[in-house]
Amino acid sequence: MGSAVQLAKRFREVLLDGLWIANTNFKDQLSGTTWKQATTKVGHLNTIAMLTFHIDYYIAGLVHVFEGGNLEIRDQYSFDLSPIESQDQWDSLLTKLWEDAEKFAALLEQMPDAKMNEVFVDEKYGTYLRNIDGMIEHCYYHLGQITLIRNLLHSS
Repeated sequence: MGSAVQLAKRFREVLLDGLWIANTNFKDQLSGTTWKQATTKVGHLNTIAMLTFHIDYYIAGLVHVFEGGNLEIRDQYSFDLSPIESQDQWDSLLTKLWEDAEKFAALLEQMPDAKMNEVFVDEKYGTYLRNIDGMIEHCYYHLGQITLIRNLLHSS
């Protein structure tokens, strides 16, 4: 199995179907979350909806690059979630995340392993491998936050 395929497998584990590292994944944590829970503020923490949007923002941005587009995402916009005021809006955000995650993994699987050592957009961003690894780590970081917030909501 090539490195791109292995990375795609790791990415799917954290987002869609894995249990190996965290014994959970985004889909497991978010699928049972209502829009009210997702938008409930706990102290000074970001909401579950905000973290979901944030992760999808970066995934969609990298998908755009993988498809040959420019890197158009900016950190300053990564939390610009429009208010979620219904279950349908929350479900739409989740659907977008699942579709973008699957597209990311599928595009990654198709990449030649040699691409992993190429410059990602600009030298300052490092290689494709560094950015893909960073995305996986970023996802685990926020998965931990989402899991903690869900636990805090269920205990109150």
